[in-house]
Amino acid sequence: MTSTSVSKTNGLGGTIAAADQCTDQNTAAGKPSWASDLRVIWHLLAHPVRGKTHAERLESFYSGQAGDYDSFRARLLHGRDELIDSLDFPTAGVWADLGAGTGKNILRAGGRCSALRQIQLVDLSPSLLDVARERLGAAGVTNAQYWLADVTRWEQAEESVDLVTFSYSLTMIPDWFKAIELAHRILKPGGVIGVVDFYVSRKYAAQGQRQHGWLRRSFWTHWFGADNVFLSPDHTAMLHQKFDATRFSERLGRVPYLPLVRAPYYLFVGTKRATDVG
Repeated sequence: MTSTSVSKTNGLGGTIAAADQCTDQNTAAGKPSWASDLRVIWHLLAHPVRGKTHAERLESFYSGQAGDYDSFRARLLHGRDELIDSLDFPTAGVWADLGAGTGKNILRAGGRCSALRQIQLVDLSPSLLDVARERLGAAGVTNAQYWLADVTRWEQAEESVDLVTFSYSLTMIPDWFKAIELAHRILKPGGVIGVVDFYVSRKYAAQGQRQHGWLRRSFWTHWFGADNVFLSPDHTAMLHQKFDATRFSERLGRVPYLPLVRAPYYLFVGTKRATDVG
């Protein structure tokens, strides 16, 4: 993956504003609207993804829809709120949201993460980070740092983070395995990783896991691949190999404006083993 420069904005020492303020902001950001949906759909149909590097292609994809991102995808990216609602935020801890986008996860957590020392938002799209900075600022979030960076090349000390989340971001990272390796390296022993994303099963799924047929595997791989969203049958295998799973479920979620269509996604929560070395 092509490297990119890293920029950081500090907001240390503060706490998140009251939970109801964050919740109100989150609701406003995700409220469905026909006009918003039409803008996103028009951008997807009429603006092909361009760029020589992954960073350029990512910004090409998101720049024209950043402000409408949450409204449209709230009905497509299932399990995000459920994941955040299930997580604990340790006092004086550090949360790294990798592929943070517009900051929706932080707004969802609201006052529950007010005791964190730092919240690290990492994303490769400046348009999405600009939205995150604006929304979190309006919600009174002052303990956040914003990193414009390639997740696989993000510089963070080993065993310095208590919680890592990937919310529909692993499929946007070509070298996703490096992103998981980085998460494992920066997590403290006993630290938690939470992931929710689209996927397809392996041709021969592991015992006890859902088996997708050839048509489902092929259709969704090509459907999402058109927008440089790369579904993989190996995400869940690597997550189970690197972490002790405390929660894992495989599901089908509705697709906006396609009432009979369901896209496969998974939710994974795990911990870093105390005996592992970063």
